[in-house]
This record gives sequence, C-alpha cells and structure tokens, in this order.
Amino acid sequence: MHFSLKLKNYLFIIGLLISLKGLNQQQSNYDTLNLDDSTELLDLIDLSKKIFRKQQQGAVKKIKPEKKFEFSVLPVIGYTLQSGLVANVSGNVVFKNGTNDSTNTSALVQGISYSEYNQLEFYLQSEIWSKNNKWNFNGDLRFYIYPQDTYGLGGFSKEHEAILVNFSFIRFYGTVFRKIKHNLYFGLGYMLDKRWNIVQSPHNFISDYDKYGYRSTSNSSGFNINILADTRDNPINSQKGFYSNAILRFNKKFLGSDSDWTSFMLDYRKYFKLDHKHTTLAFWNMYWLTLSGNPPYLDLPSTGWDTNNNLGRGYIQSRFRSPNLIYLESELRFNITRNQFLGAVVFANAQSFTEIGSKKFERIIPGFGTGIRLKFNKDSRTNLAIDYGFGIDGSGGIFVNLGEVF
Repeated sequence: MHFSLKLKNYLFIIGLLISLKGLNQQQSNYDTLNLDDSTELLDLIDLSKKIFRKQQQGAVKKIKPEKKFEFSVLPVIGYTLQSGLVANVSGNVVFKNGTNDSTNTSALVQGISYSEYNQLEFYLQSEIWSKNNKWNFNGDLRFYIYPQDTYGLGGFSKEHEAILVNFSFIRFYGTVFRKIKHNLYFGLGYMLDKRWNIVQSPHNFISDYDKYGYRSTSNSSGFNINILADTRDNPINSQKGFYSNAILRFNKKFLGSDSDWTSFMLDYRKYFKLDHKHTTLAFWNMYWLTLSGNPPYLDLPSTGWDTNNNLGRGYIQSRFRSPNLIYLESELRFNITRNQFLGAVVFANAQSFTEIGSKKFERIIPGFGTGIRLKFNKDSRTNLAIDYGFGIDGSGGIFVNLGEVF
C-alpha cells in the first residue's frame, strides 16, 4: 500500500461551496435531469445556502442583472494516493461568446494545491468557444514542484523497486480548432513539457530510469494535429453520445526538444442512457503510442498521466510506464435518492504496457472499485466523485474528482 495507515480511511471535504451561480450559466446548453415534475432536485449549493446564507421567511428575492462572467470557488482538504493529505483551492470562470443556444459555454478552470508530500501544483486550463462554435481555443498551463515515486518500465515493474524522483515541471499546451461540420473539428497546436532539477533518491541498483537514460533535465517541444468529434449531451456528466479526440504529436529539435520523436493518442468515450431514472453505462478506451524516437522517460505514457490525471483508478500515479499503452474502462452510474443528491458507481478497468525487450503487450493489469456521487450543481449536473479503487498486489486507495472521471 502507498499511503499511511493513519490517513487511508479518511477523506476530508471542507467546502465553503462559494458557487456564485458559476456553473448555473451552463443550463442552457445541458439537459437538466428531472426524474419527474414532483421531485425537487437537491445539490451541495442548496445546502450551503441554507447553512451560510439562510434567507428570512417572507423575504423578497431581489432580481439581479445577468452577468457576463460568473465565478465559482471551492476550497478543499482531501486525500489522494500520490499526494497524501492535500489542501487545494480551485475555481472557474464561465461565460458565453454569444447569446444563442448554438454557442457552447466557455470556461477557465484554475487551481493551486500543496500536499503532505511537499508537492506544489498550479494549473490553468481553458476551453474558449467562439460564436456559433466556429472556433475553439483549448489551453493547458501547469507548474509543478513534484516529488513522486517511479517504478520502472513495463507491466511487470515491482512495487518494492520504487525510487523517489523529484522534479520541477512546466506544461504549456495550446490548440486551435476549426469546425469542419457539425460536431467535427480539425485542430493545430503546440505542446511543451519541460522538466528540470530532476533528482533520483539514492538506490543500490541500476533502475529502468538509469538504463533508459537518466538526465537532470528534459524538454519535449513540438506541434500537434487534432481531429475532434463530440456528440455528448453534457461534457461534465454525459449520459448519451460519444467523444473522440485523436492527437498526433511531432516533437522537433528545432523547436527545443531534446530529440525528435512522434506520438499518437486516441481518446474515445461512449455513453448509453439505460432507463428513465438516468442510469448510464459509460465506456472509455485510450491508445497512447510512441510512433518513432525516444521520448524522455517522464514523458512516456504512464498510469494517471493522461490529460485529466484519471487513468488507472486502483493504482497510484506513475505506477506503470512504457512507450506504449492501451487502456479500457467501463462504469455503471445510477442515482440512489430521487432528488439525485446521492448517487453511486461501479467500475472496472484494464491497462496494458509494452515491454522494453519484446516491445509486446504481455500483461493485462486490472482495476475495479465503487464510489459515491454527491450532487455539487444540479443545473450543470456536476457531481463530487469519491471512489475507492482496487488493483493487483494490494494496490488501492481513494480517488476524488469534481465532475465525472470520464
């Protein structure tokens, strides 16, 4: 197990839940989930209003003018496998570049956190839609100071051979998408992953990192070509439709990359609404492949290092790593209470990595688990997701997300 016995059974969610209508702005784009006309939906925002902003009986509600920009802030104290106890403040700004329903809601999501293991994280992610969704501007900026264990390459790496690696990290991804036709987009962009002050803890054996080519710095810099298709009814909590994003990345020395290398990632998700109570069966499939060259060790496909850091529930981040990864996950989502405040999921996944010697996928690594869902915002269908995942060799732990895992 990767976490302190004192902490493993506890999760602290301390929310001021200051949601200044932030996600409510998205109601015009997403289908609101009403079980029937007589059921009053309940979310954490409703509870926070009762606790912190209780209105006097008979008070007249003031009608506030509509704002172009809406803000949400969520201070949280929680626990994750890779971070231990962590304090985080995250927020978003949502707005719309247009007034009609044919324009998606744009959003800026930002946060900062500090963990028990001295990990500092800052991130700023953006998804900006132009009027009528003709253009989409997608950005991802991160800065980490990040000590973390690494376990070696391939699906047979051993937990007891973990080596602590400390590094500073900056990521800058920016992609511009142009609509080709309804729900289909073509994108061009730039991707930078830069690490420095990379230090391995002392060890008395030659690690896979040493064999692969340990360096105190690494730079991956290149351009990317994207094909995006998205028919989901709601990207925060999908019940029907599909999402497909294919990314071909070309890293080049003339752009500052340590070496020339090319990778391909296909992220595919499909959703089926099973009944009128909004039970959903969801599937997630990912191919993350190195097509040519040798990416820096810490840029190789790895558990939990996908865009949203959600791949491989049941295992600590970086538990498995290799030049090539195939991943499949399925999840059943259902409501427990009629007002949808409380829900649950069961999930199972499988990941497989190529081995360095044979370059073949030789082992399937399963994971499974269950979790609860607390409705954070009923208008945008945002859930607070708290899962417990299990893996092989005694792996397991708590995984927390604001929004569904996929």
